[in-house]
Amino acid sequence: MPESILEVRNLTKKYSDLVAVNQISFSVQQQEIFGILGPNGAGKTSTLEMLETLRTIDAGEASLDGIDVRRNPREVKRRIGVQLQSSAFFDKLSLGEILLLFGEFYGRRIDPIELLREVELQEKISSAVAELSGGQKQRFSIAVALVNDPVLLFLDEPTTGLDPQARRNLWTVIKRIRSEGKTVVLTTHYMDEAEELCDRVAIMDKGSIVALAPPSQLISTLLSGGFTKTRVERLANLEDVFLSLTGHSLRDE
Repeated sequence: MPESILEVRNLTKKYSDLVAVNQISFSVQQQEIFGILGPNGAGKTSTLEMLETLRTIDAGEASLDGIDVRRNPREVKRRIGVQLQSSAFFDKLSLGEILLLFGEFYGRRIDPIELLREVELQEKISSAVAELSGGQKQRFSIAVALVNDPVLLFLDEPTTGLDPQARRNLWTVIKRIRSEGKTVVLTTHYMDEAEELCDRVAIMDKGSIVALAPPSQLISTLLSGGFTKTRVERLANLEDVFLSLTGHSLRDE
């Protein structure tokens, strides 16, 4: 069994009288893609922000790569990469210059072309962020999150607003990052995305984890309880038709 890289025990976050995250516990294994799913207001973002040291932990414990998140946030930040739903970068700098700058922030000498190649943007090294499409901006934000060579990468709704080709391309990027030894924790509203990418998912509702298992196991458990659909699934859906007619290749170059 792979070792745990993230251990969470009774993690809690309150905003006045609202308990946004209610004593949740889970672990993430090394080189796993772990998904956190749930409706709006379920506590997903608050959970990520506590683990990313962006919000204080009100109660409970979290350990990342053996480092106490609450007691040593600086060391945790050295070990993680964070891709937010929306990011702002310097308008006047090229992608290569931005990556070099972020490398300086971490005291690292990095090769911008290698980071951009990781997310299939190497030909855009001299471009400004304003010149990128939505999918390219998302991929670039992942490149920035990889500057410090993190052991764990947090992705918050990484494919929101992307077209089908860009979504599928980003799935390939995320799988490649995992294959190179990194661990990924992501949130998503797309259930097909979670089923395609995640080794395990935690489903949150009203601040609590209501289920945690591999997607296939959760589906099998539901079916074994007698669940049936009123609408029979087809062998293909409209997205499959779209991709078949327009191709899988990216159009945002």
